[in-house]
Amino acid sequence: MSAERLVVVGGDAAGMSAASQARRRRPASELEIVAFERGHHTSYSACGIPYFIGGDVEEIDDLVVRTPAEFREQQDIDVRIRHEVVEIDLDRRAVRVRDLEAGGERWEGFDKLVVATGATPRRPPIDGADAGGVHGVQVLDDGLAIRRALDEHKPRRAVVVGGGYIGLEMAEALVKEGLEVSLVDGAAQPMRTLDPDMGALIADALRGLGVTLHLEETVEAFETSDGRIRAVVTPGRTLDADLVVLGMGVRPNSGLAEAAGIAVGPTGGIVTDRRMRTRAEGVWAAGDCVQTRHLVSGEPIAIALGTHANKQGRVAGVNAGGGYATFPGVVGTAVAKICHFEVARTGLNEAEAASAGFETLSVTVESTTRAGYYPGATSMKTKLVVEKRSGRLLGAQIVGEENAAKRIDGLAIALWNGMTAEQMTGLDLGYAPPFSPVWDPVLIAARKAAERVEQAG
Repeated sequence: MSAERLVVVGGDAAGMSAASQARRRRPASELEIVAFERGHHTSYSACGIPYFIGGDVEEIDDLVVRTPAEFREQQDIDVRIRHEVVEIDLDRRAVRVRDLEAGGERWEGFDKLVVATGATPRRPPIDGADAGGVHGVQVLDDGLAIRRALDEHKPRRAVVVGGGYIGLEMAEALVKEGLEVSLVDGAAQPMRTLDPDMGALIADALRGLGVTLHLEETVEAFETSDGRIRAVVTPGRTLDADLVVLGMGVRPNSGLAEAAGIAVGPTGGIVTDRRMRTRAEGVWAAGDCVQTRHLVSGEPIAIALGTHANKQGRVAGVNAGGGYATFPGVVGTAVAKICHFEVARTGLNEAEAASAGFETLSVTVESTTRAGYYPGATSMKTKLVVEKRSGRLLGAQIVGEENAAKRIDGLAIALWNGMTAEQMTGLDLGYAPPFSPVWDPVLIAARKAAERVEQAG
């Protein structure tokens, strides 16, 4: 009896997690696994790219968790890098694969398929967005291209377009490399996933680092010369630029699946059930290319994070391998280090909560990361958004210095379990002077939120 064949499209977090989990459940004699990856690397940390650019990580290979050779030798998974799947034929049960090095295309059959095509950086739909010196930040090859540009072209002026996590981390990295950095963003503040009062802290920190912010401005044009970027034009100014980094976020790379007739949702992500199955028989999808369910708003959402990709890939692989696993959804927890600040959020901010139909109350408290008398205590702000009548936690944000951000994990757990502010006041959190004041900032914020709910009646 011949082995079944599982084909995985995409060789990063979701795809290789799926392949590994399927292999754990079925040996190579029962299930042949082939993974196609169009880039040069597999199973890597794209989140580490800004730290590679800024010199905190010395070698790009340090960001690679497992190489194609390791997958082949240790798990009997046939990983083929520089091979791009350009078509899925569900009737034929095959994918058309292009060899990006040797050239040529061929059809590869499958019995089961996992689509893990990731996300694509957003680019403004204007001329010059593909010029030399304009870079997205999504895969390790992007990081290498930026590093090469810094070393070979010696740029002096950089413009970062977009004020999300990657945009801000890249702005800081480029300042560390000695560049004059401007940031353009259409919002009134960077990090629009935070409420304005919390985002203002990040804006001030960036200015203090030397980043020039041009907020509430959009890019109208890219000026180029001999195919390379020379300036970024907004309604208010022209910014000279030797290097441009696009930090405008990403969109699900679902076009391949959609062209094959696999359902795509309103977010642009592939539609799956809780077992990461698509509506096509024998086809799973996972990672940044899919949409999932926000457990607070109940709405579909596409969030590109390695944490979700690994979990979804695990679920897809368990099920493709004959097991049973589910992915329930997300609450949108994220952390970042911007300048001297640690930044964290989970759940909904005020605007998101209002859009989802909630009436809300919010509190913001200032505290310290350690007991005030203990050396190294630094300030932090914690903000909670709760439902007006029930007091149910809807979201939280933290901006602080060292040891602040990971407190978001406790708040994410409370959010996941539908706790109210009043219930949170009794949480048994760890205390010792090097780690927390006797009243942890989370407990102070919960108590203040519970009091507001009681006062509001």
